[in-house]
Amino acid sequence: MEISISTFIILSIIYFAASHIGLYKLYEKAGIKGWQALVPFYGVYLLVKLVHRPLWWIVVYYIPFLGFVVWMGLIVDLLKHFGKFELKDHFLGVVFSGIYLPIIAFKSDLKFIGHEKAKQYKKTKTREWIDAIVFAVVAATIIRSIYMEAFTIPTSSMEHTLERGDFLFVSKLSYGPRIPMTPIAFPFAHHTLPLTEKTKSYLEWITFPYFKLPGMGDVERYDYVVFNFPAGDTVAIERSNEVYYQIVQEEGWQNVQNKYTVTARPIDKRENYIKRCVGMPGDKLEVKNGELLLNNSPAYIGEGMQHIYRVTVDGYGLSEKKLFDENITREKFENQPSSRYGEYYITMTAKSAEKLRQFTNVKSAEKLNKERGYYQQQAKSLNINSFPIYPNHPNFDWTEDNFGPIDIPKKGNTISLTTQNLPVYKRVIAVYEGNQLDVVNNDIFINGEKATSYTFQKDYYWMMGDNRHNSQDSRFWGFVPNDHIVGKAVFIWLSLDPDYPLTRGKIRWKRLLKMVDKE
Repeated sequence: MEISISTFIILSIIYFAASHIGLYKLYEKAGIKGWQALVPFYGVYLLVKLVHRPLWWIVVYYIPFLGFVVWMGLIVDLLKHFGKFELKDHFLGVVFSGIYLPIIAFKSDLKFIGHEKAKQYKKTKTREWIDAIVFAVVAATIIRSIYMEAFTIPTSSMEHTLERGDFLFVSKLSYGPRIPMTPIAFPFAHHTLPLTEKTKSYLEWITFPYFKLPGMGDVERYDYVVFNFPAGDTVAIERSNEVYYQIVQEEGWQNVQNKYTVTARPIDKRENYIKRCVGMPGDKLEVKNGELLLNNSPAYIGEGMQHIYRVTVDGYGLSEKKLFDENITREKFENQPSSRYGEYYITMTAKSAEKLRQFTNVKSAEKLNKERGYYQQQAKSLNINSFPIYPNHPNFDWTEDNFGPIDIPKKGNTISLTTQNLPVYKRVIAVYEGNQLDVVNNDIFINGEKATSYTFQKDYYWMMGDNRHNSQDSRFWGFVPNDHIVGKAVFIWLSLDPDYPLTRGKIRWKRLLKMVDKE
């Protein structure tokens, strides 16, 4: 059941008012004038004094979201001052305060016992552990949802700028924290319960539409952005690292349904990806021979950006250890079949390629470049129906090295819509913006009306990995809607090299406590 933001706000106001009706009566029973419970700031001040908590609690109470933790403590303390010590009373008082507080407050047998008697109550060890765990879970959940969340880089798609094994803090405040769309969920689990492979960690009994709080700014070009995988709305769990729609394209819908466990995921429970935002709403984007162009001008190229190079040697082969020691590449290549014929495919930066060309046995090191039509020829020669490059349609001969041009949708911008460019924007119109889209006799119908143009309702971004030949990014699955944005990578607090043991350089000391700089 989806609850609109306006309905949620109305229910919250009613809940808030009901809670304060209960507080009004509880204040009276504690010897305080009831109306004072309704006075902003002063009512909180009186409650803090009543339960003998330090005055700095008042300051924290008015910090967004962290104040909820203080409010929990105040309600629990207040209930103790009325002789309510059991866990169930505290649970009801915190979670259902709008119902529970008025019910107990108007009971004639409820008496205020005062601070001295309240502090005489001693918790059992079990109860102390339960309270500590509940407090920690609630506080950590609020921090994780609103302020900062920890992520790990699992793949090499961003090397050499973000390394596999980097542990990041991602700021939710940078772009504005997104209110959870599926609020009923197991703590600290993303989409699957721990120790399971297929059990969902969330319930969709109540869902919220997209809504975010004000942030410190907007997504900027070349930011490292964490986002929910747009093409992850449907997933074949056994091949969850692949795009479901491409699997269907390869194997057929019926085969996929029979072979795999297929599930649908809401936006905030889709896989988290991190890429560099290279294309902004309204940009014209193109890739020519591996070079990214934005609005017909060359885009920024970072020193850590990598491509695959075809390296040919003469006389003797390349030493993997030497290339590691020279910091030319981190990719193992000795098992490449082509290496037996004096040819290697090595992932490295342009600077490393130039260094490699100075080796006496290296004849050439040329950046790999898939020409237009590469995948059409591959599909024809292998007799397969697979077009991995967006928009994954046989009429588009694009590759990861020669792509576009393409216009990135911007809220309010209008495009002419034809059957030729429809594959590019089909998913935007039908999935991300929720319209009924049909094509009848080469005519396009949106929500039952013939359409020759379309005005976008959202902003979209184009995300790419810095390891350009080893990154599943927007070139493969398209635009990233604004409501899929999670946060901005800001800080590396730990970095562990997965290829080395602890005693041989596993910890990358130079990367510890390092700020993430988009330049």
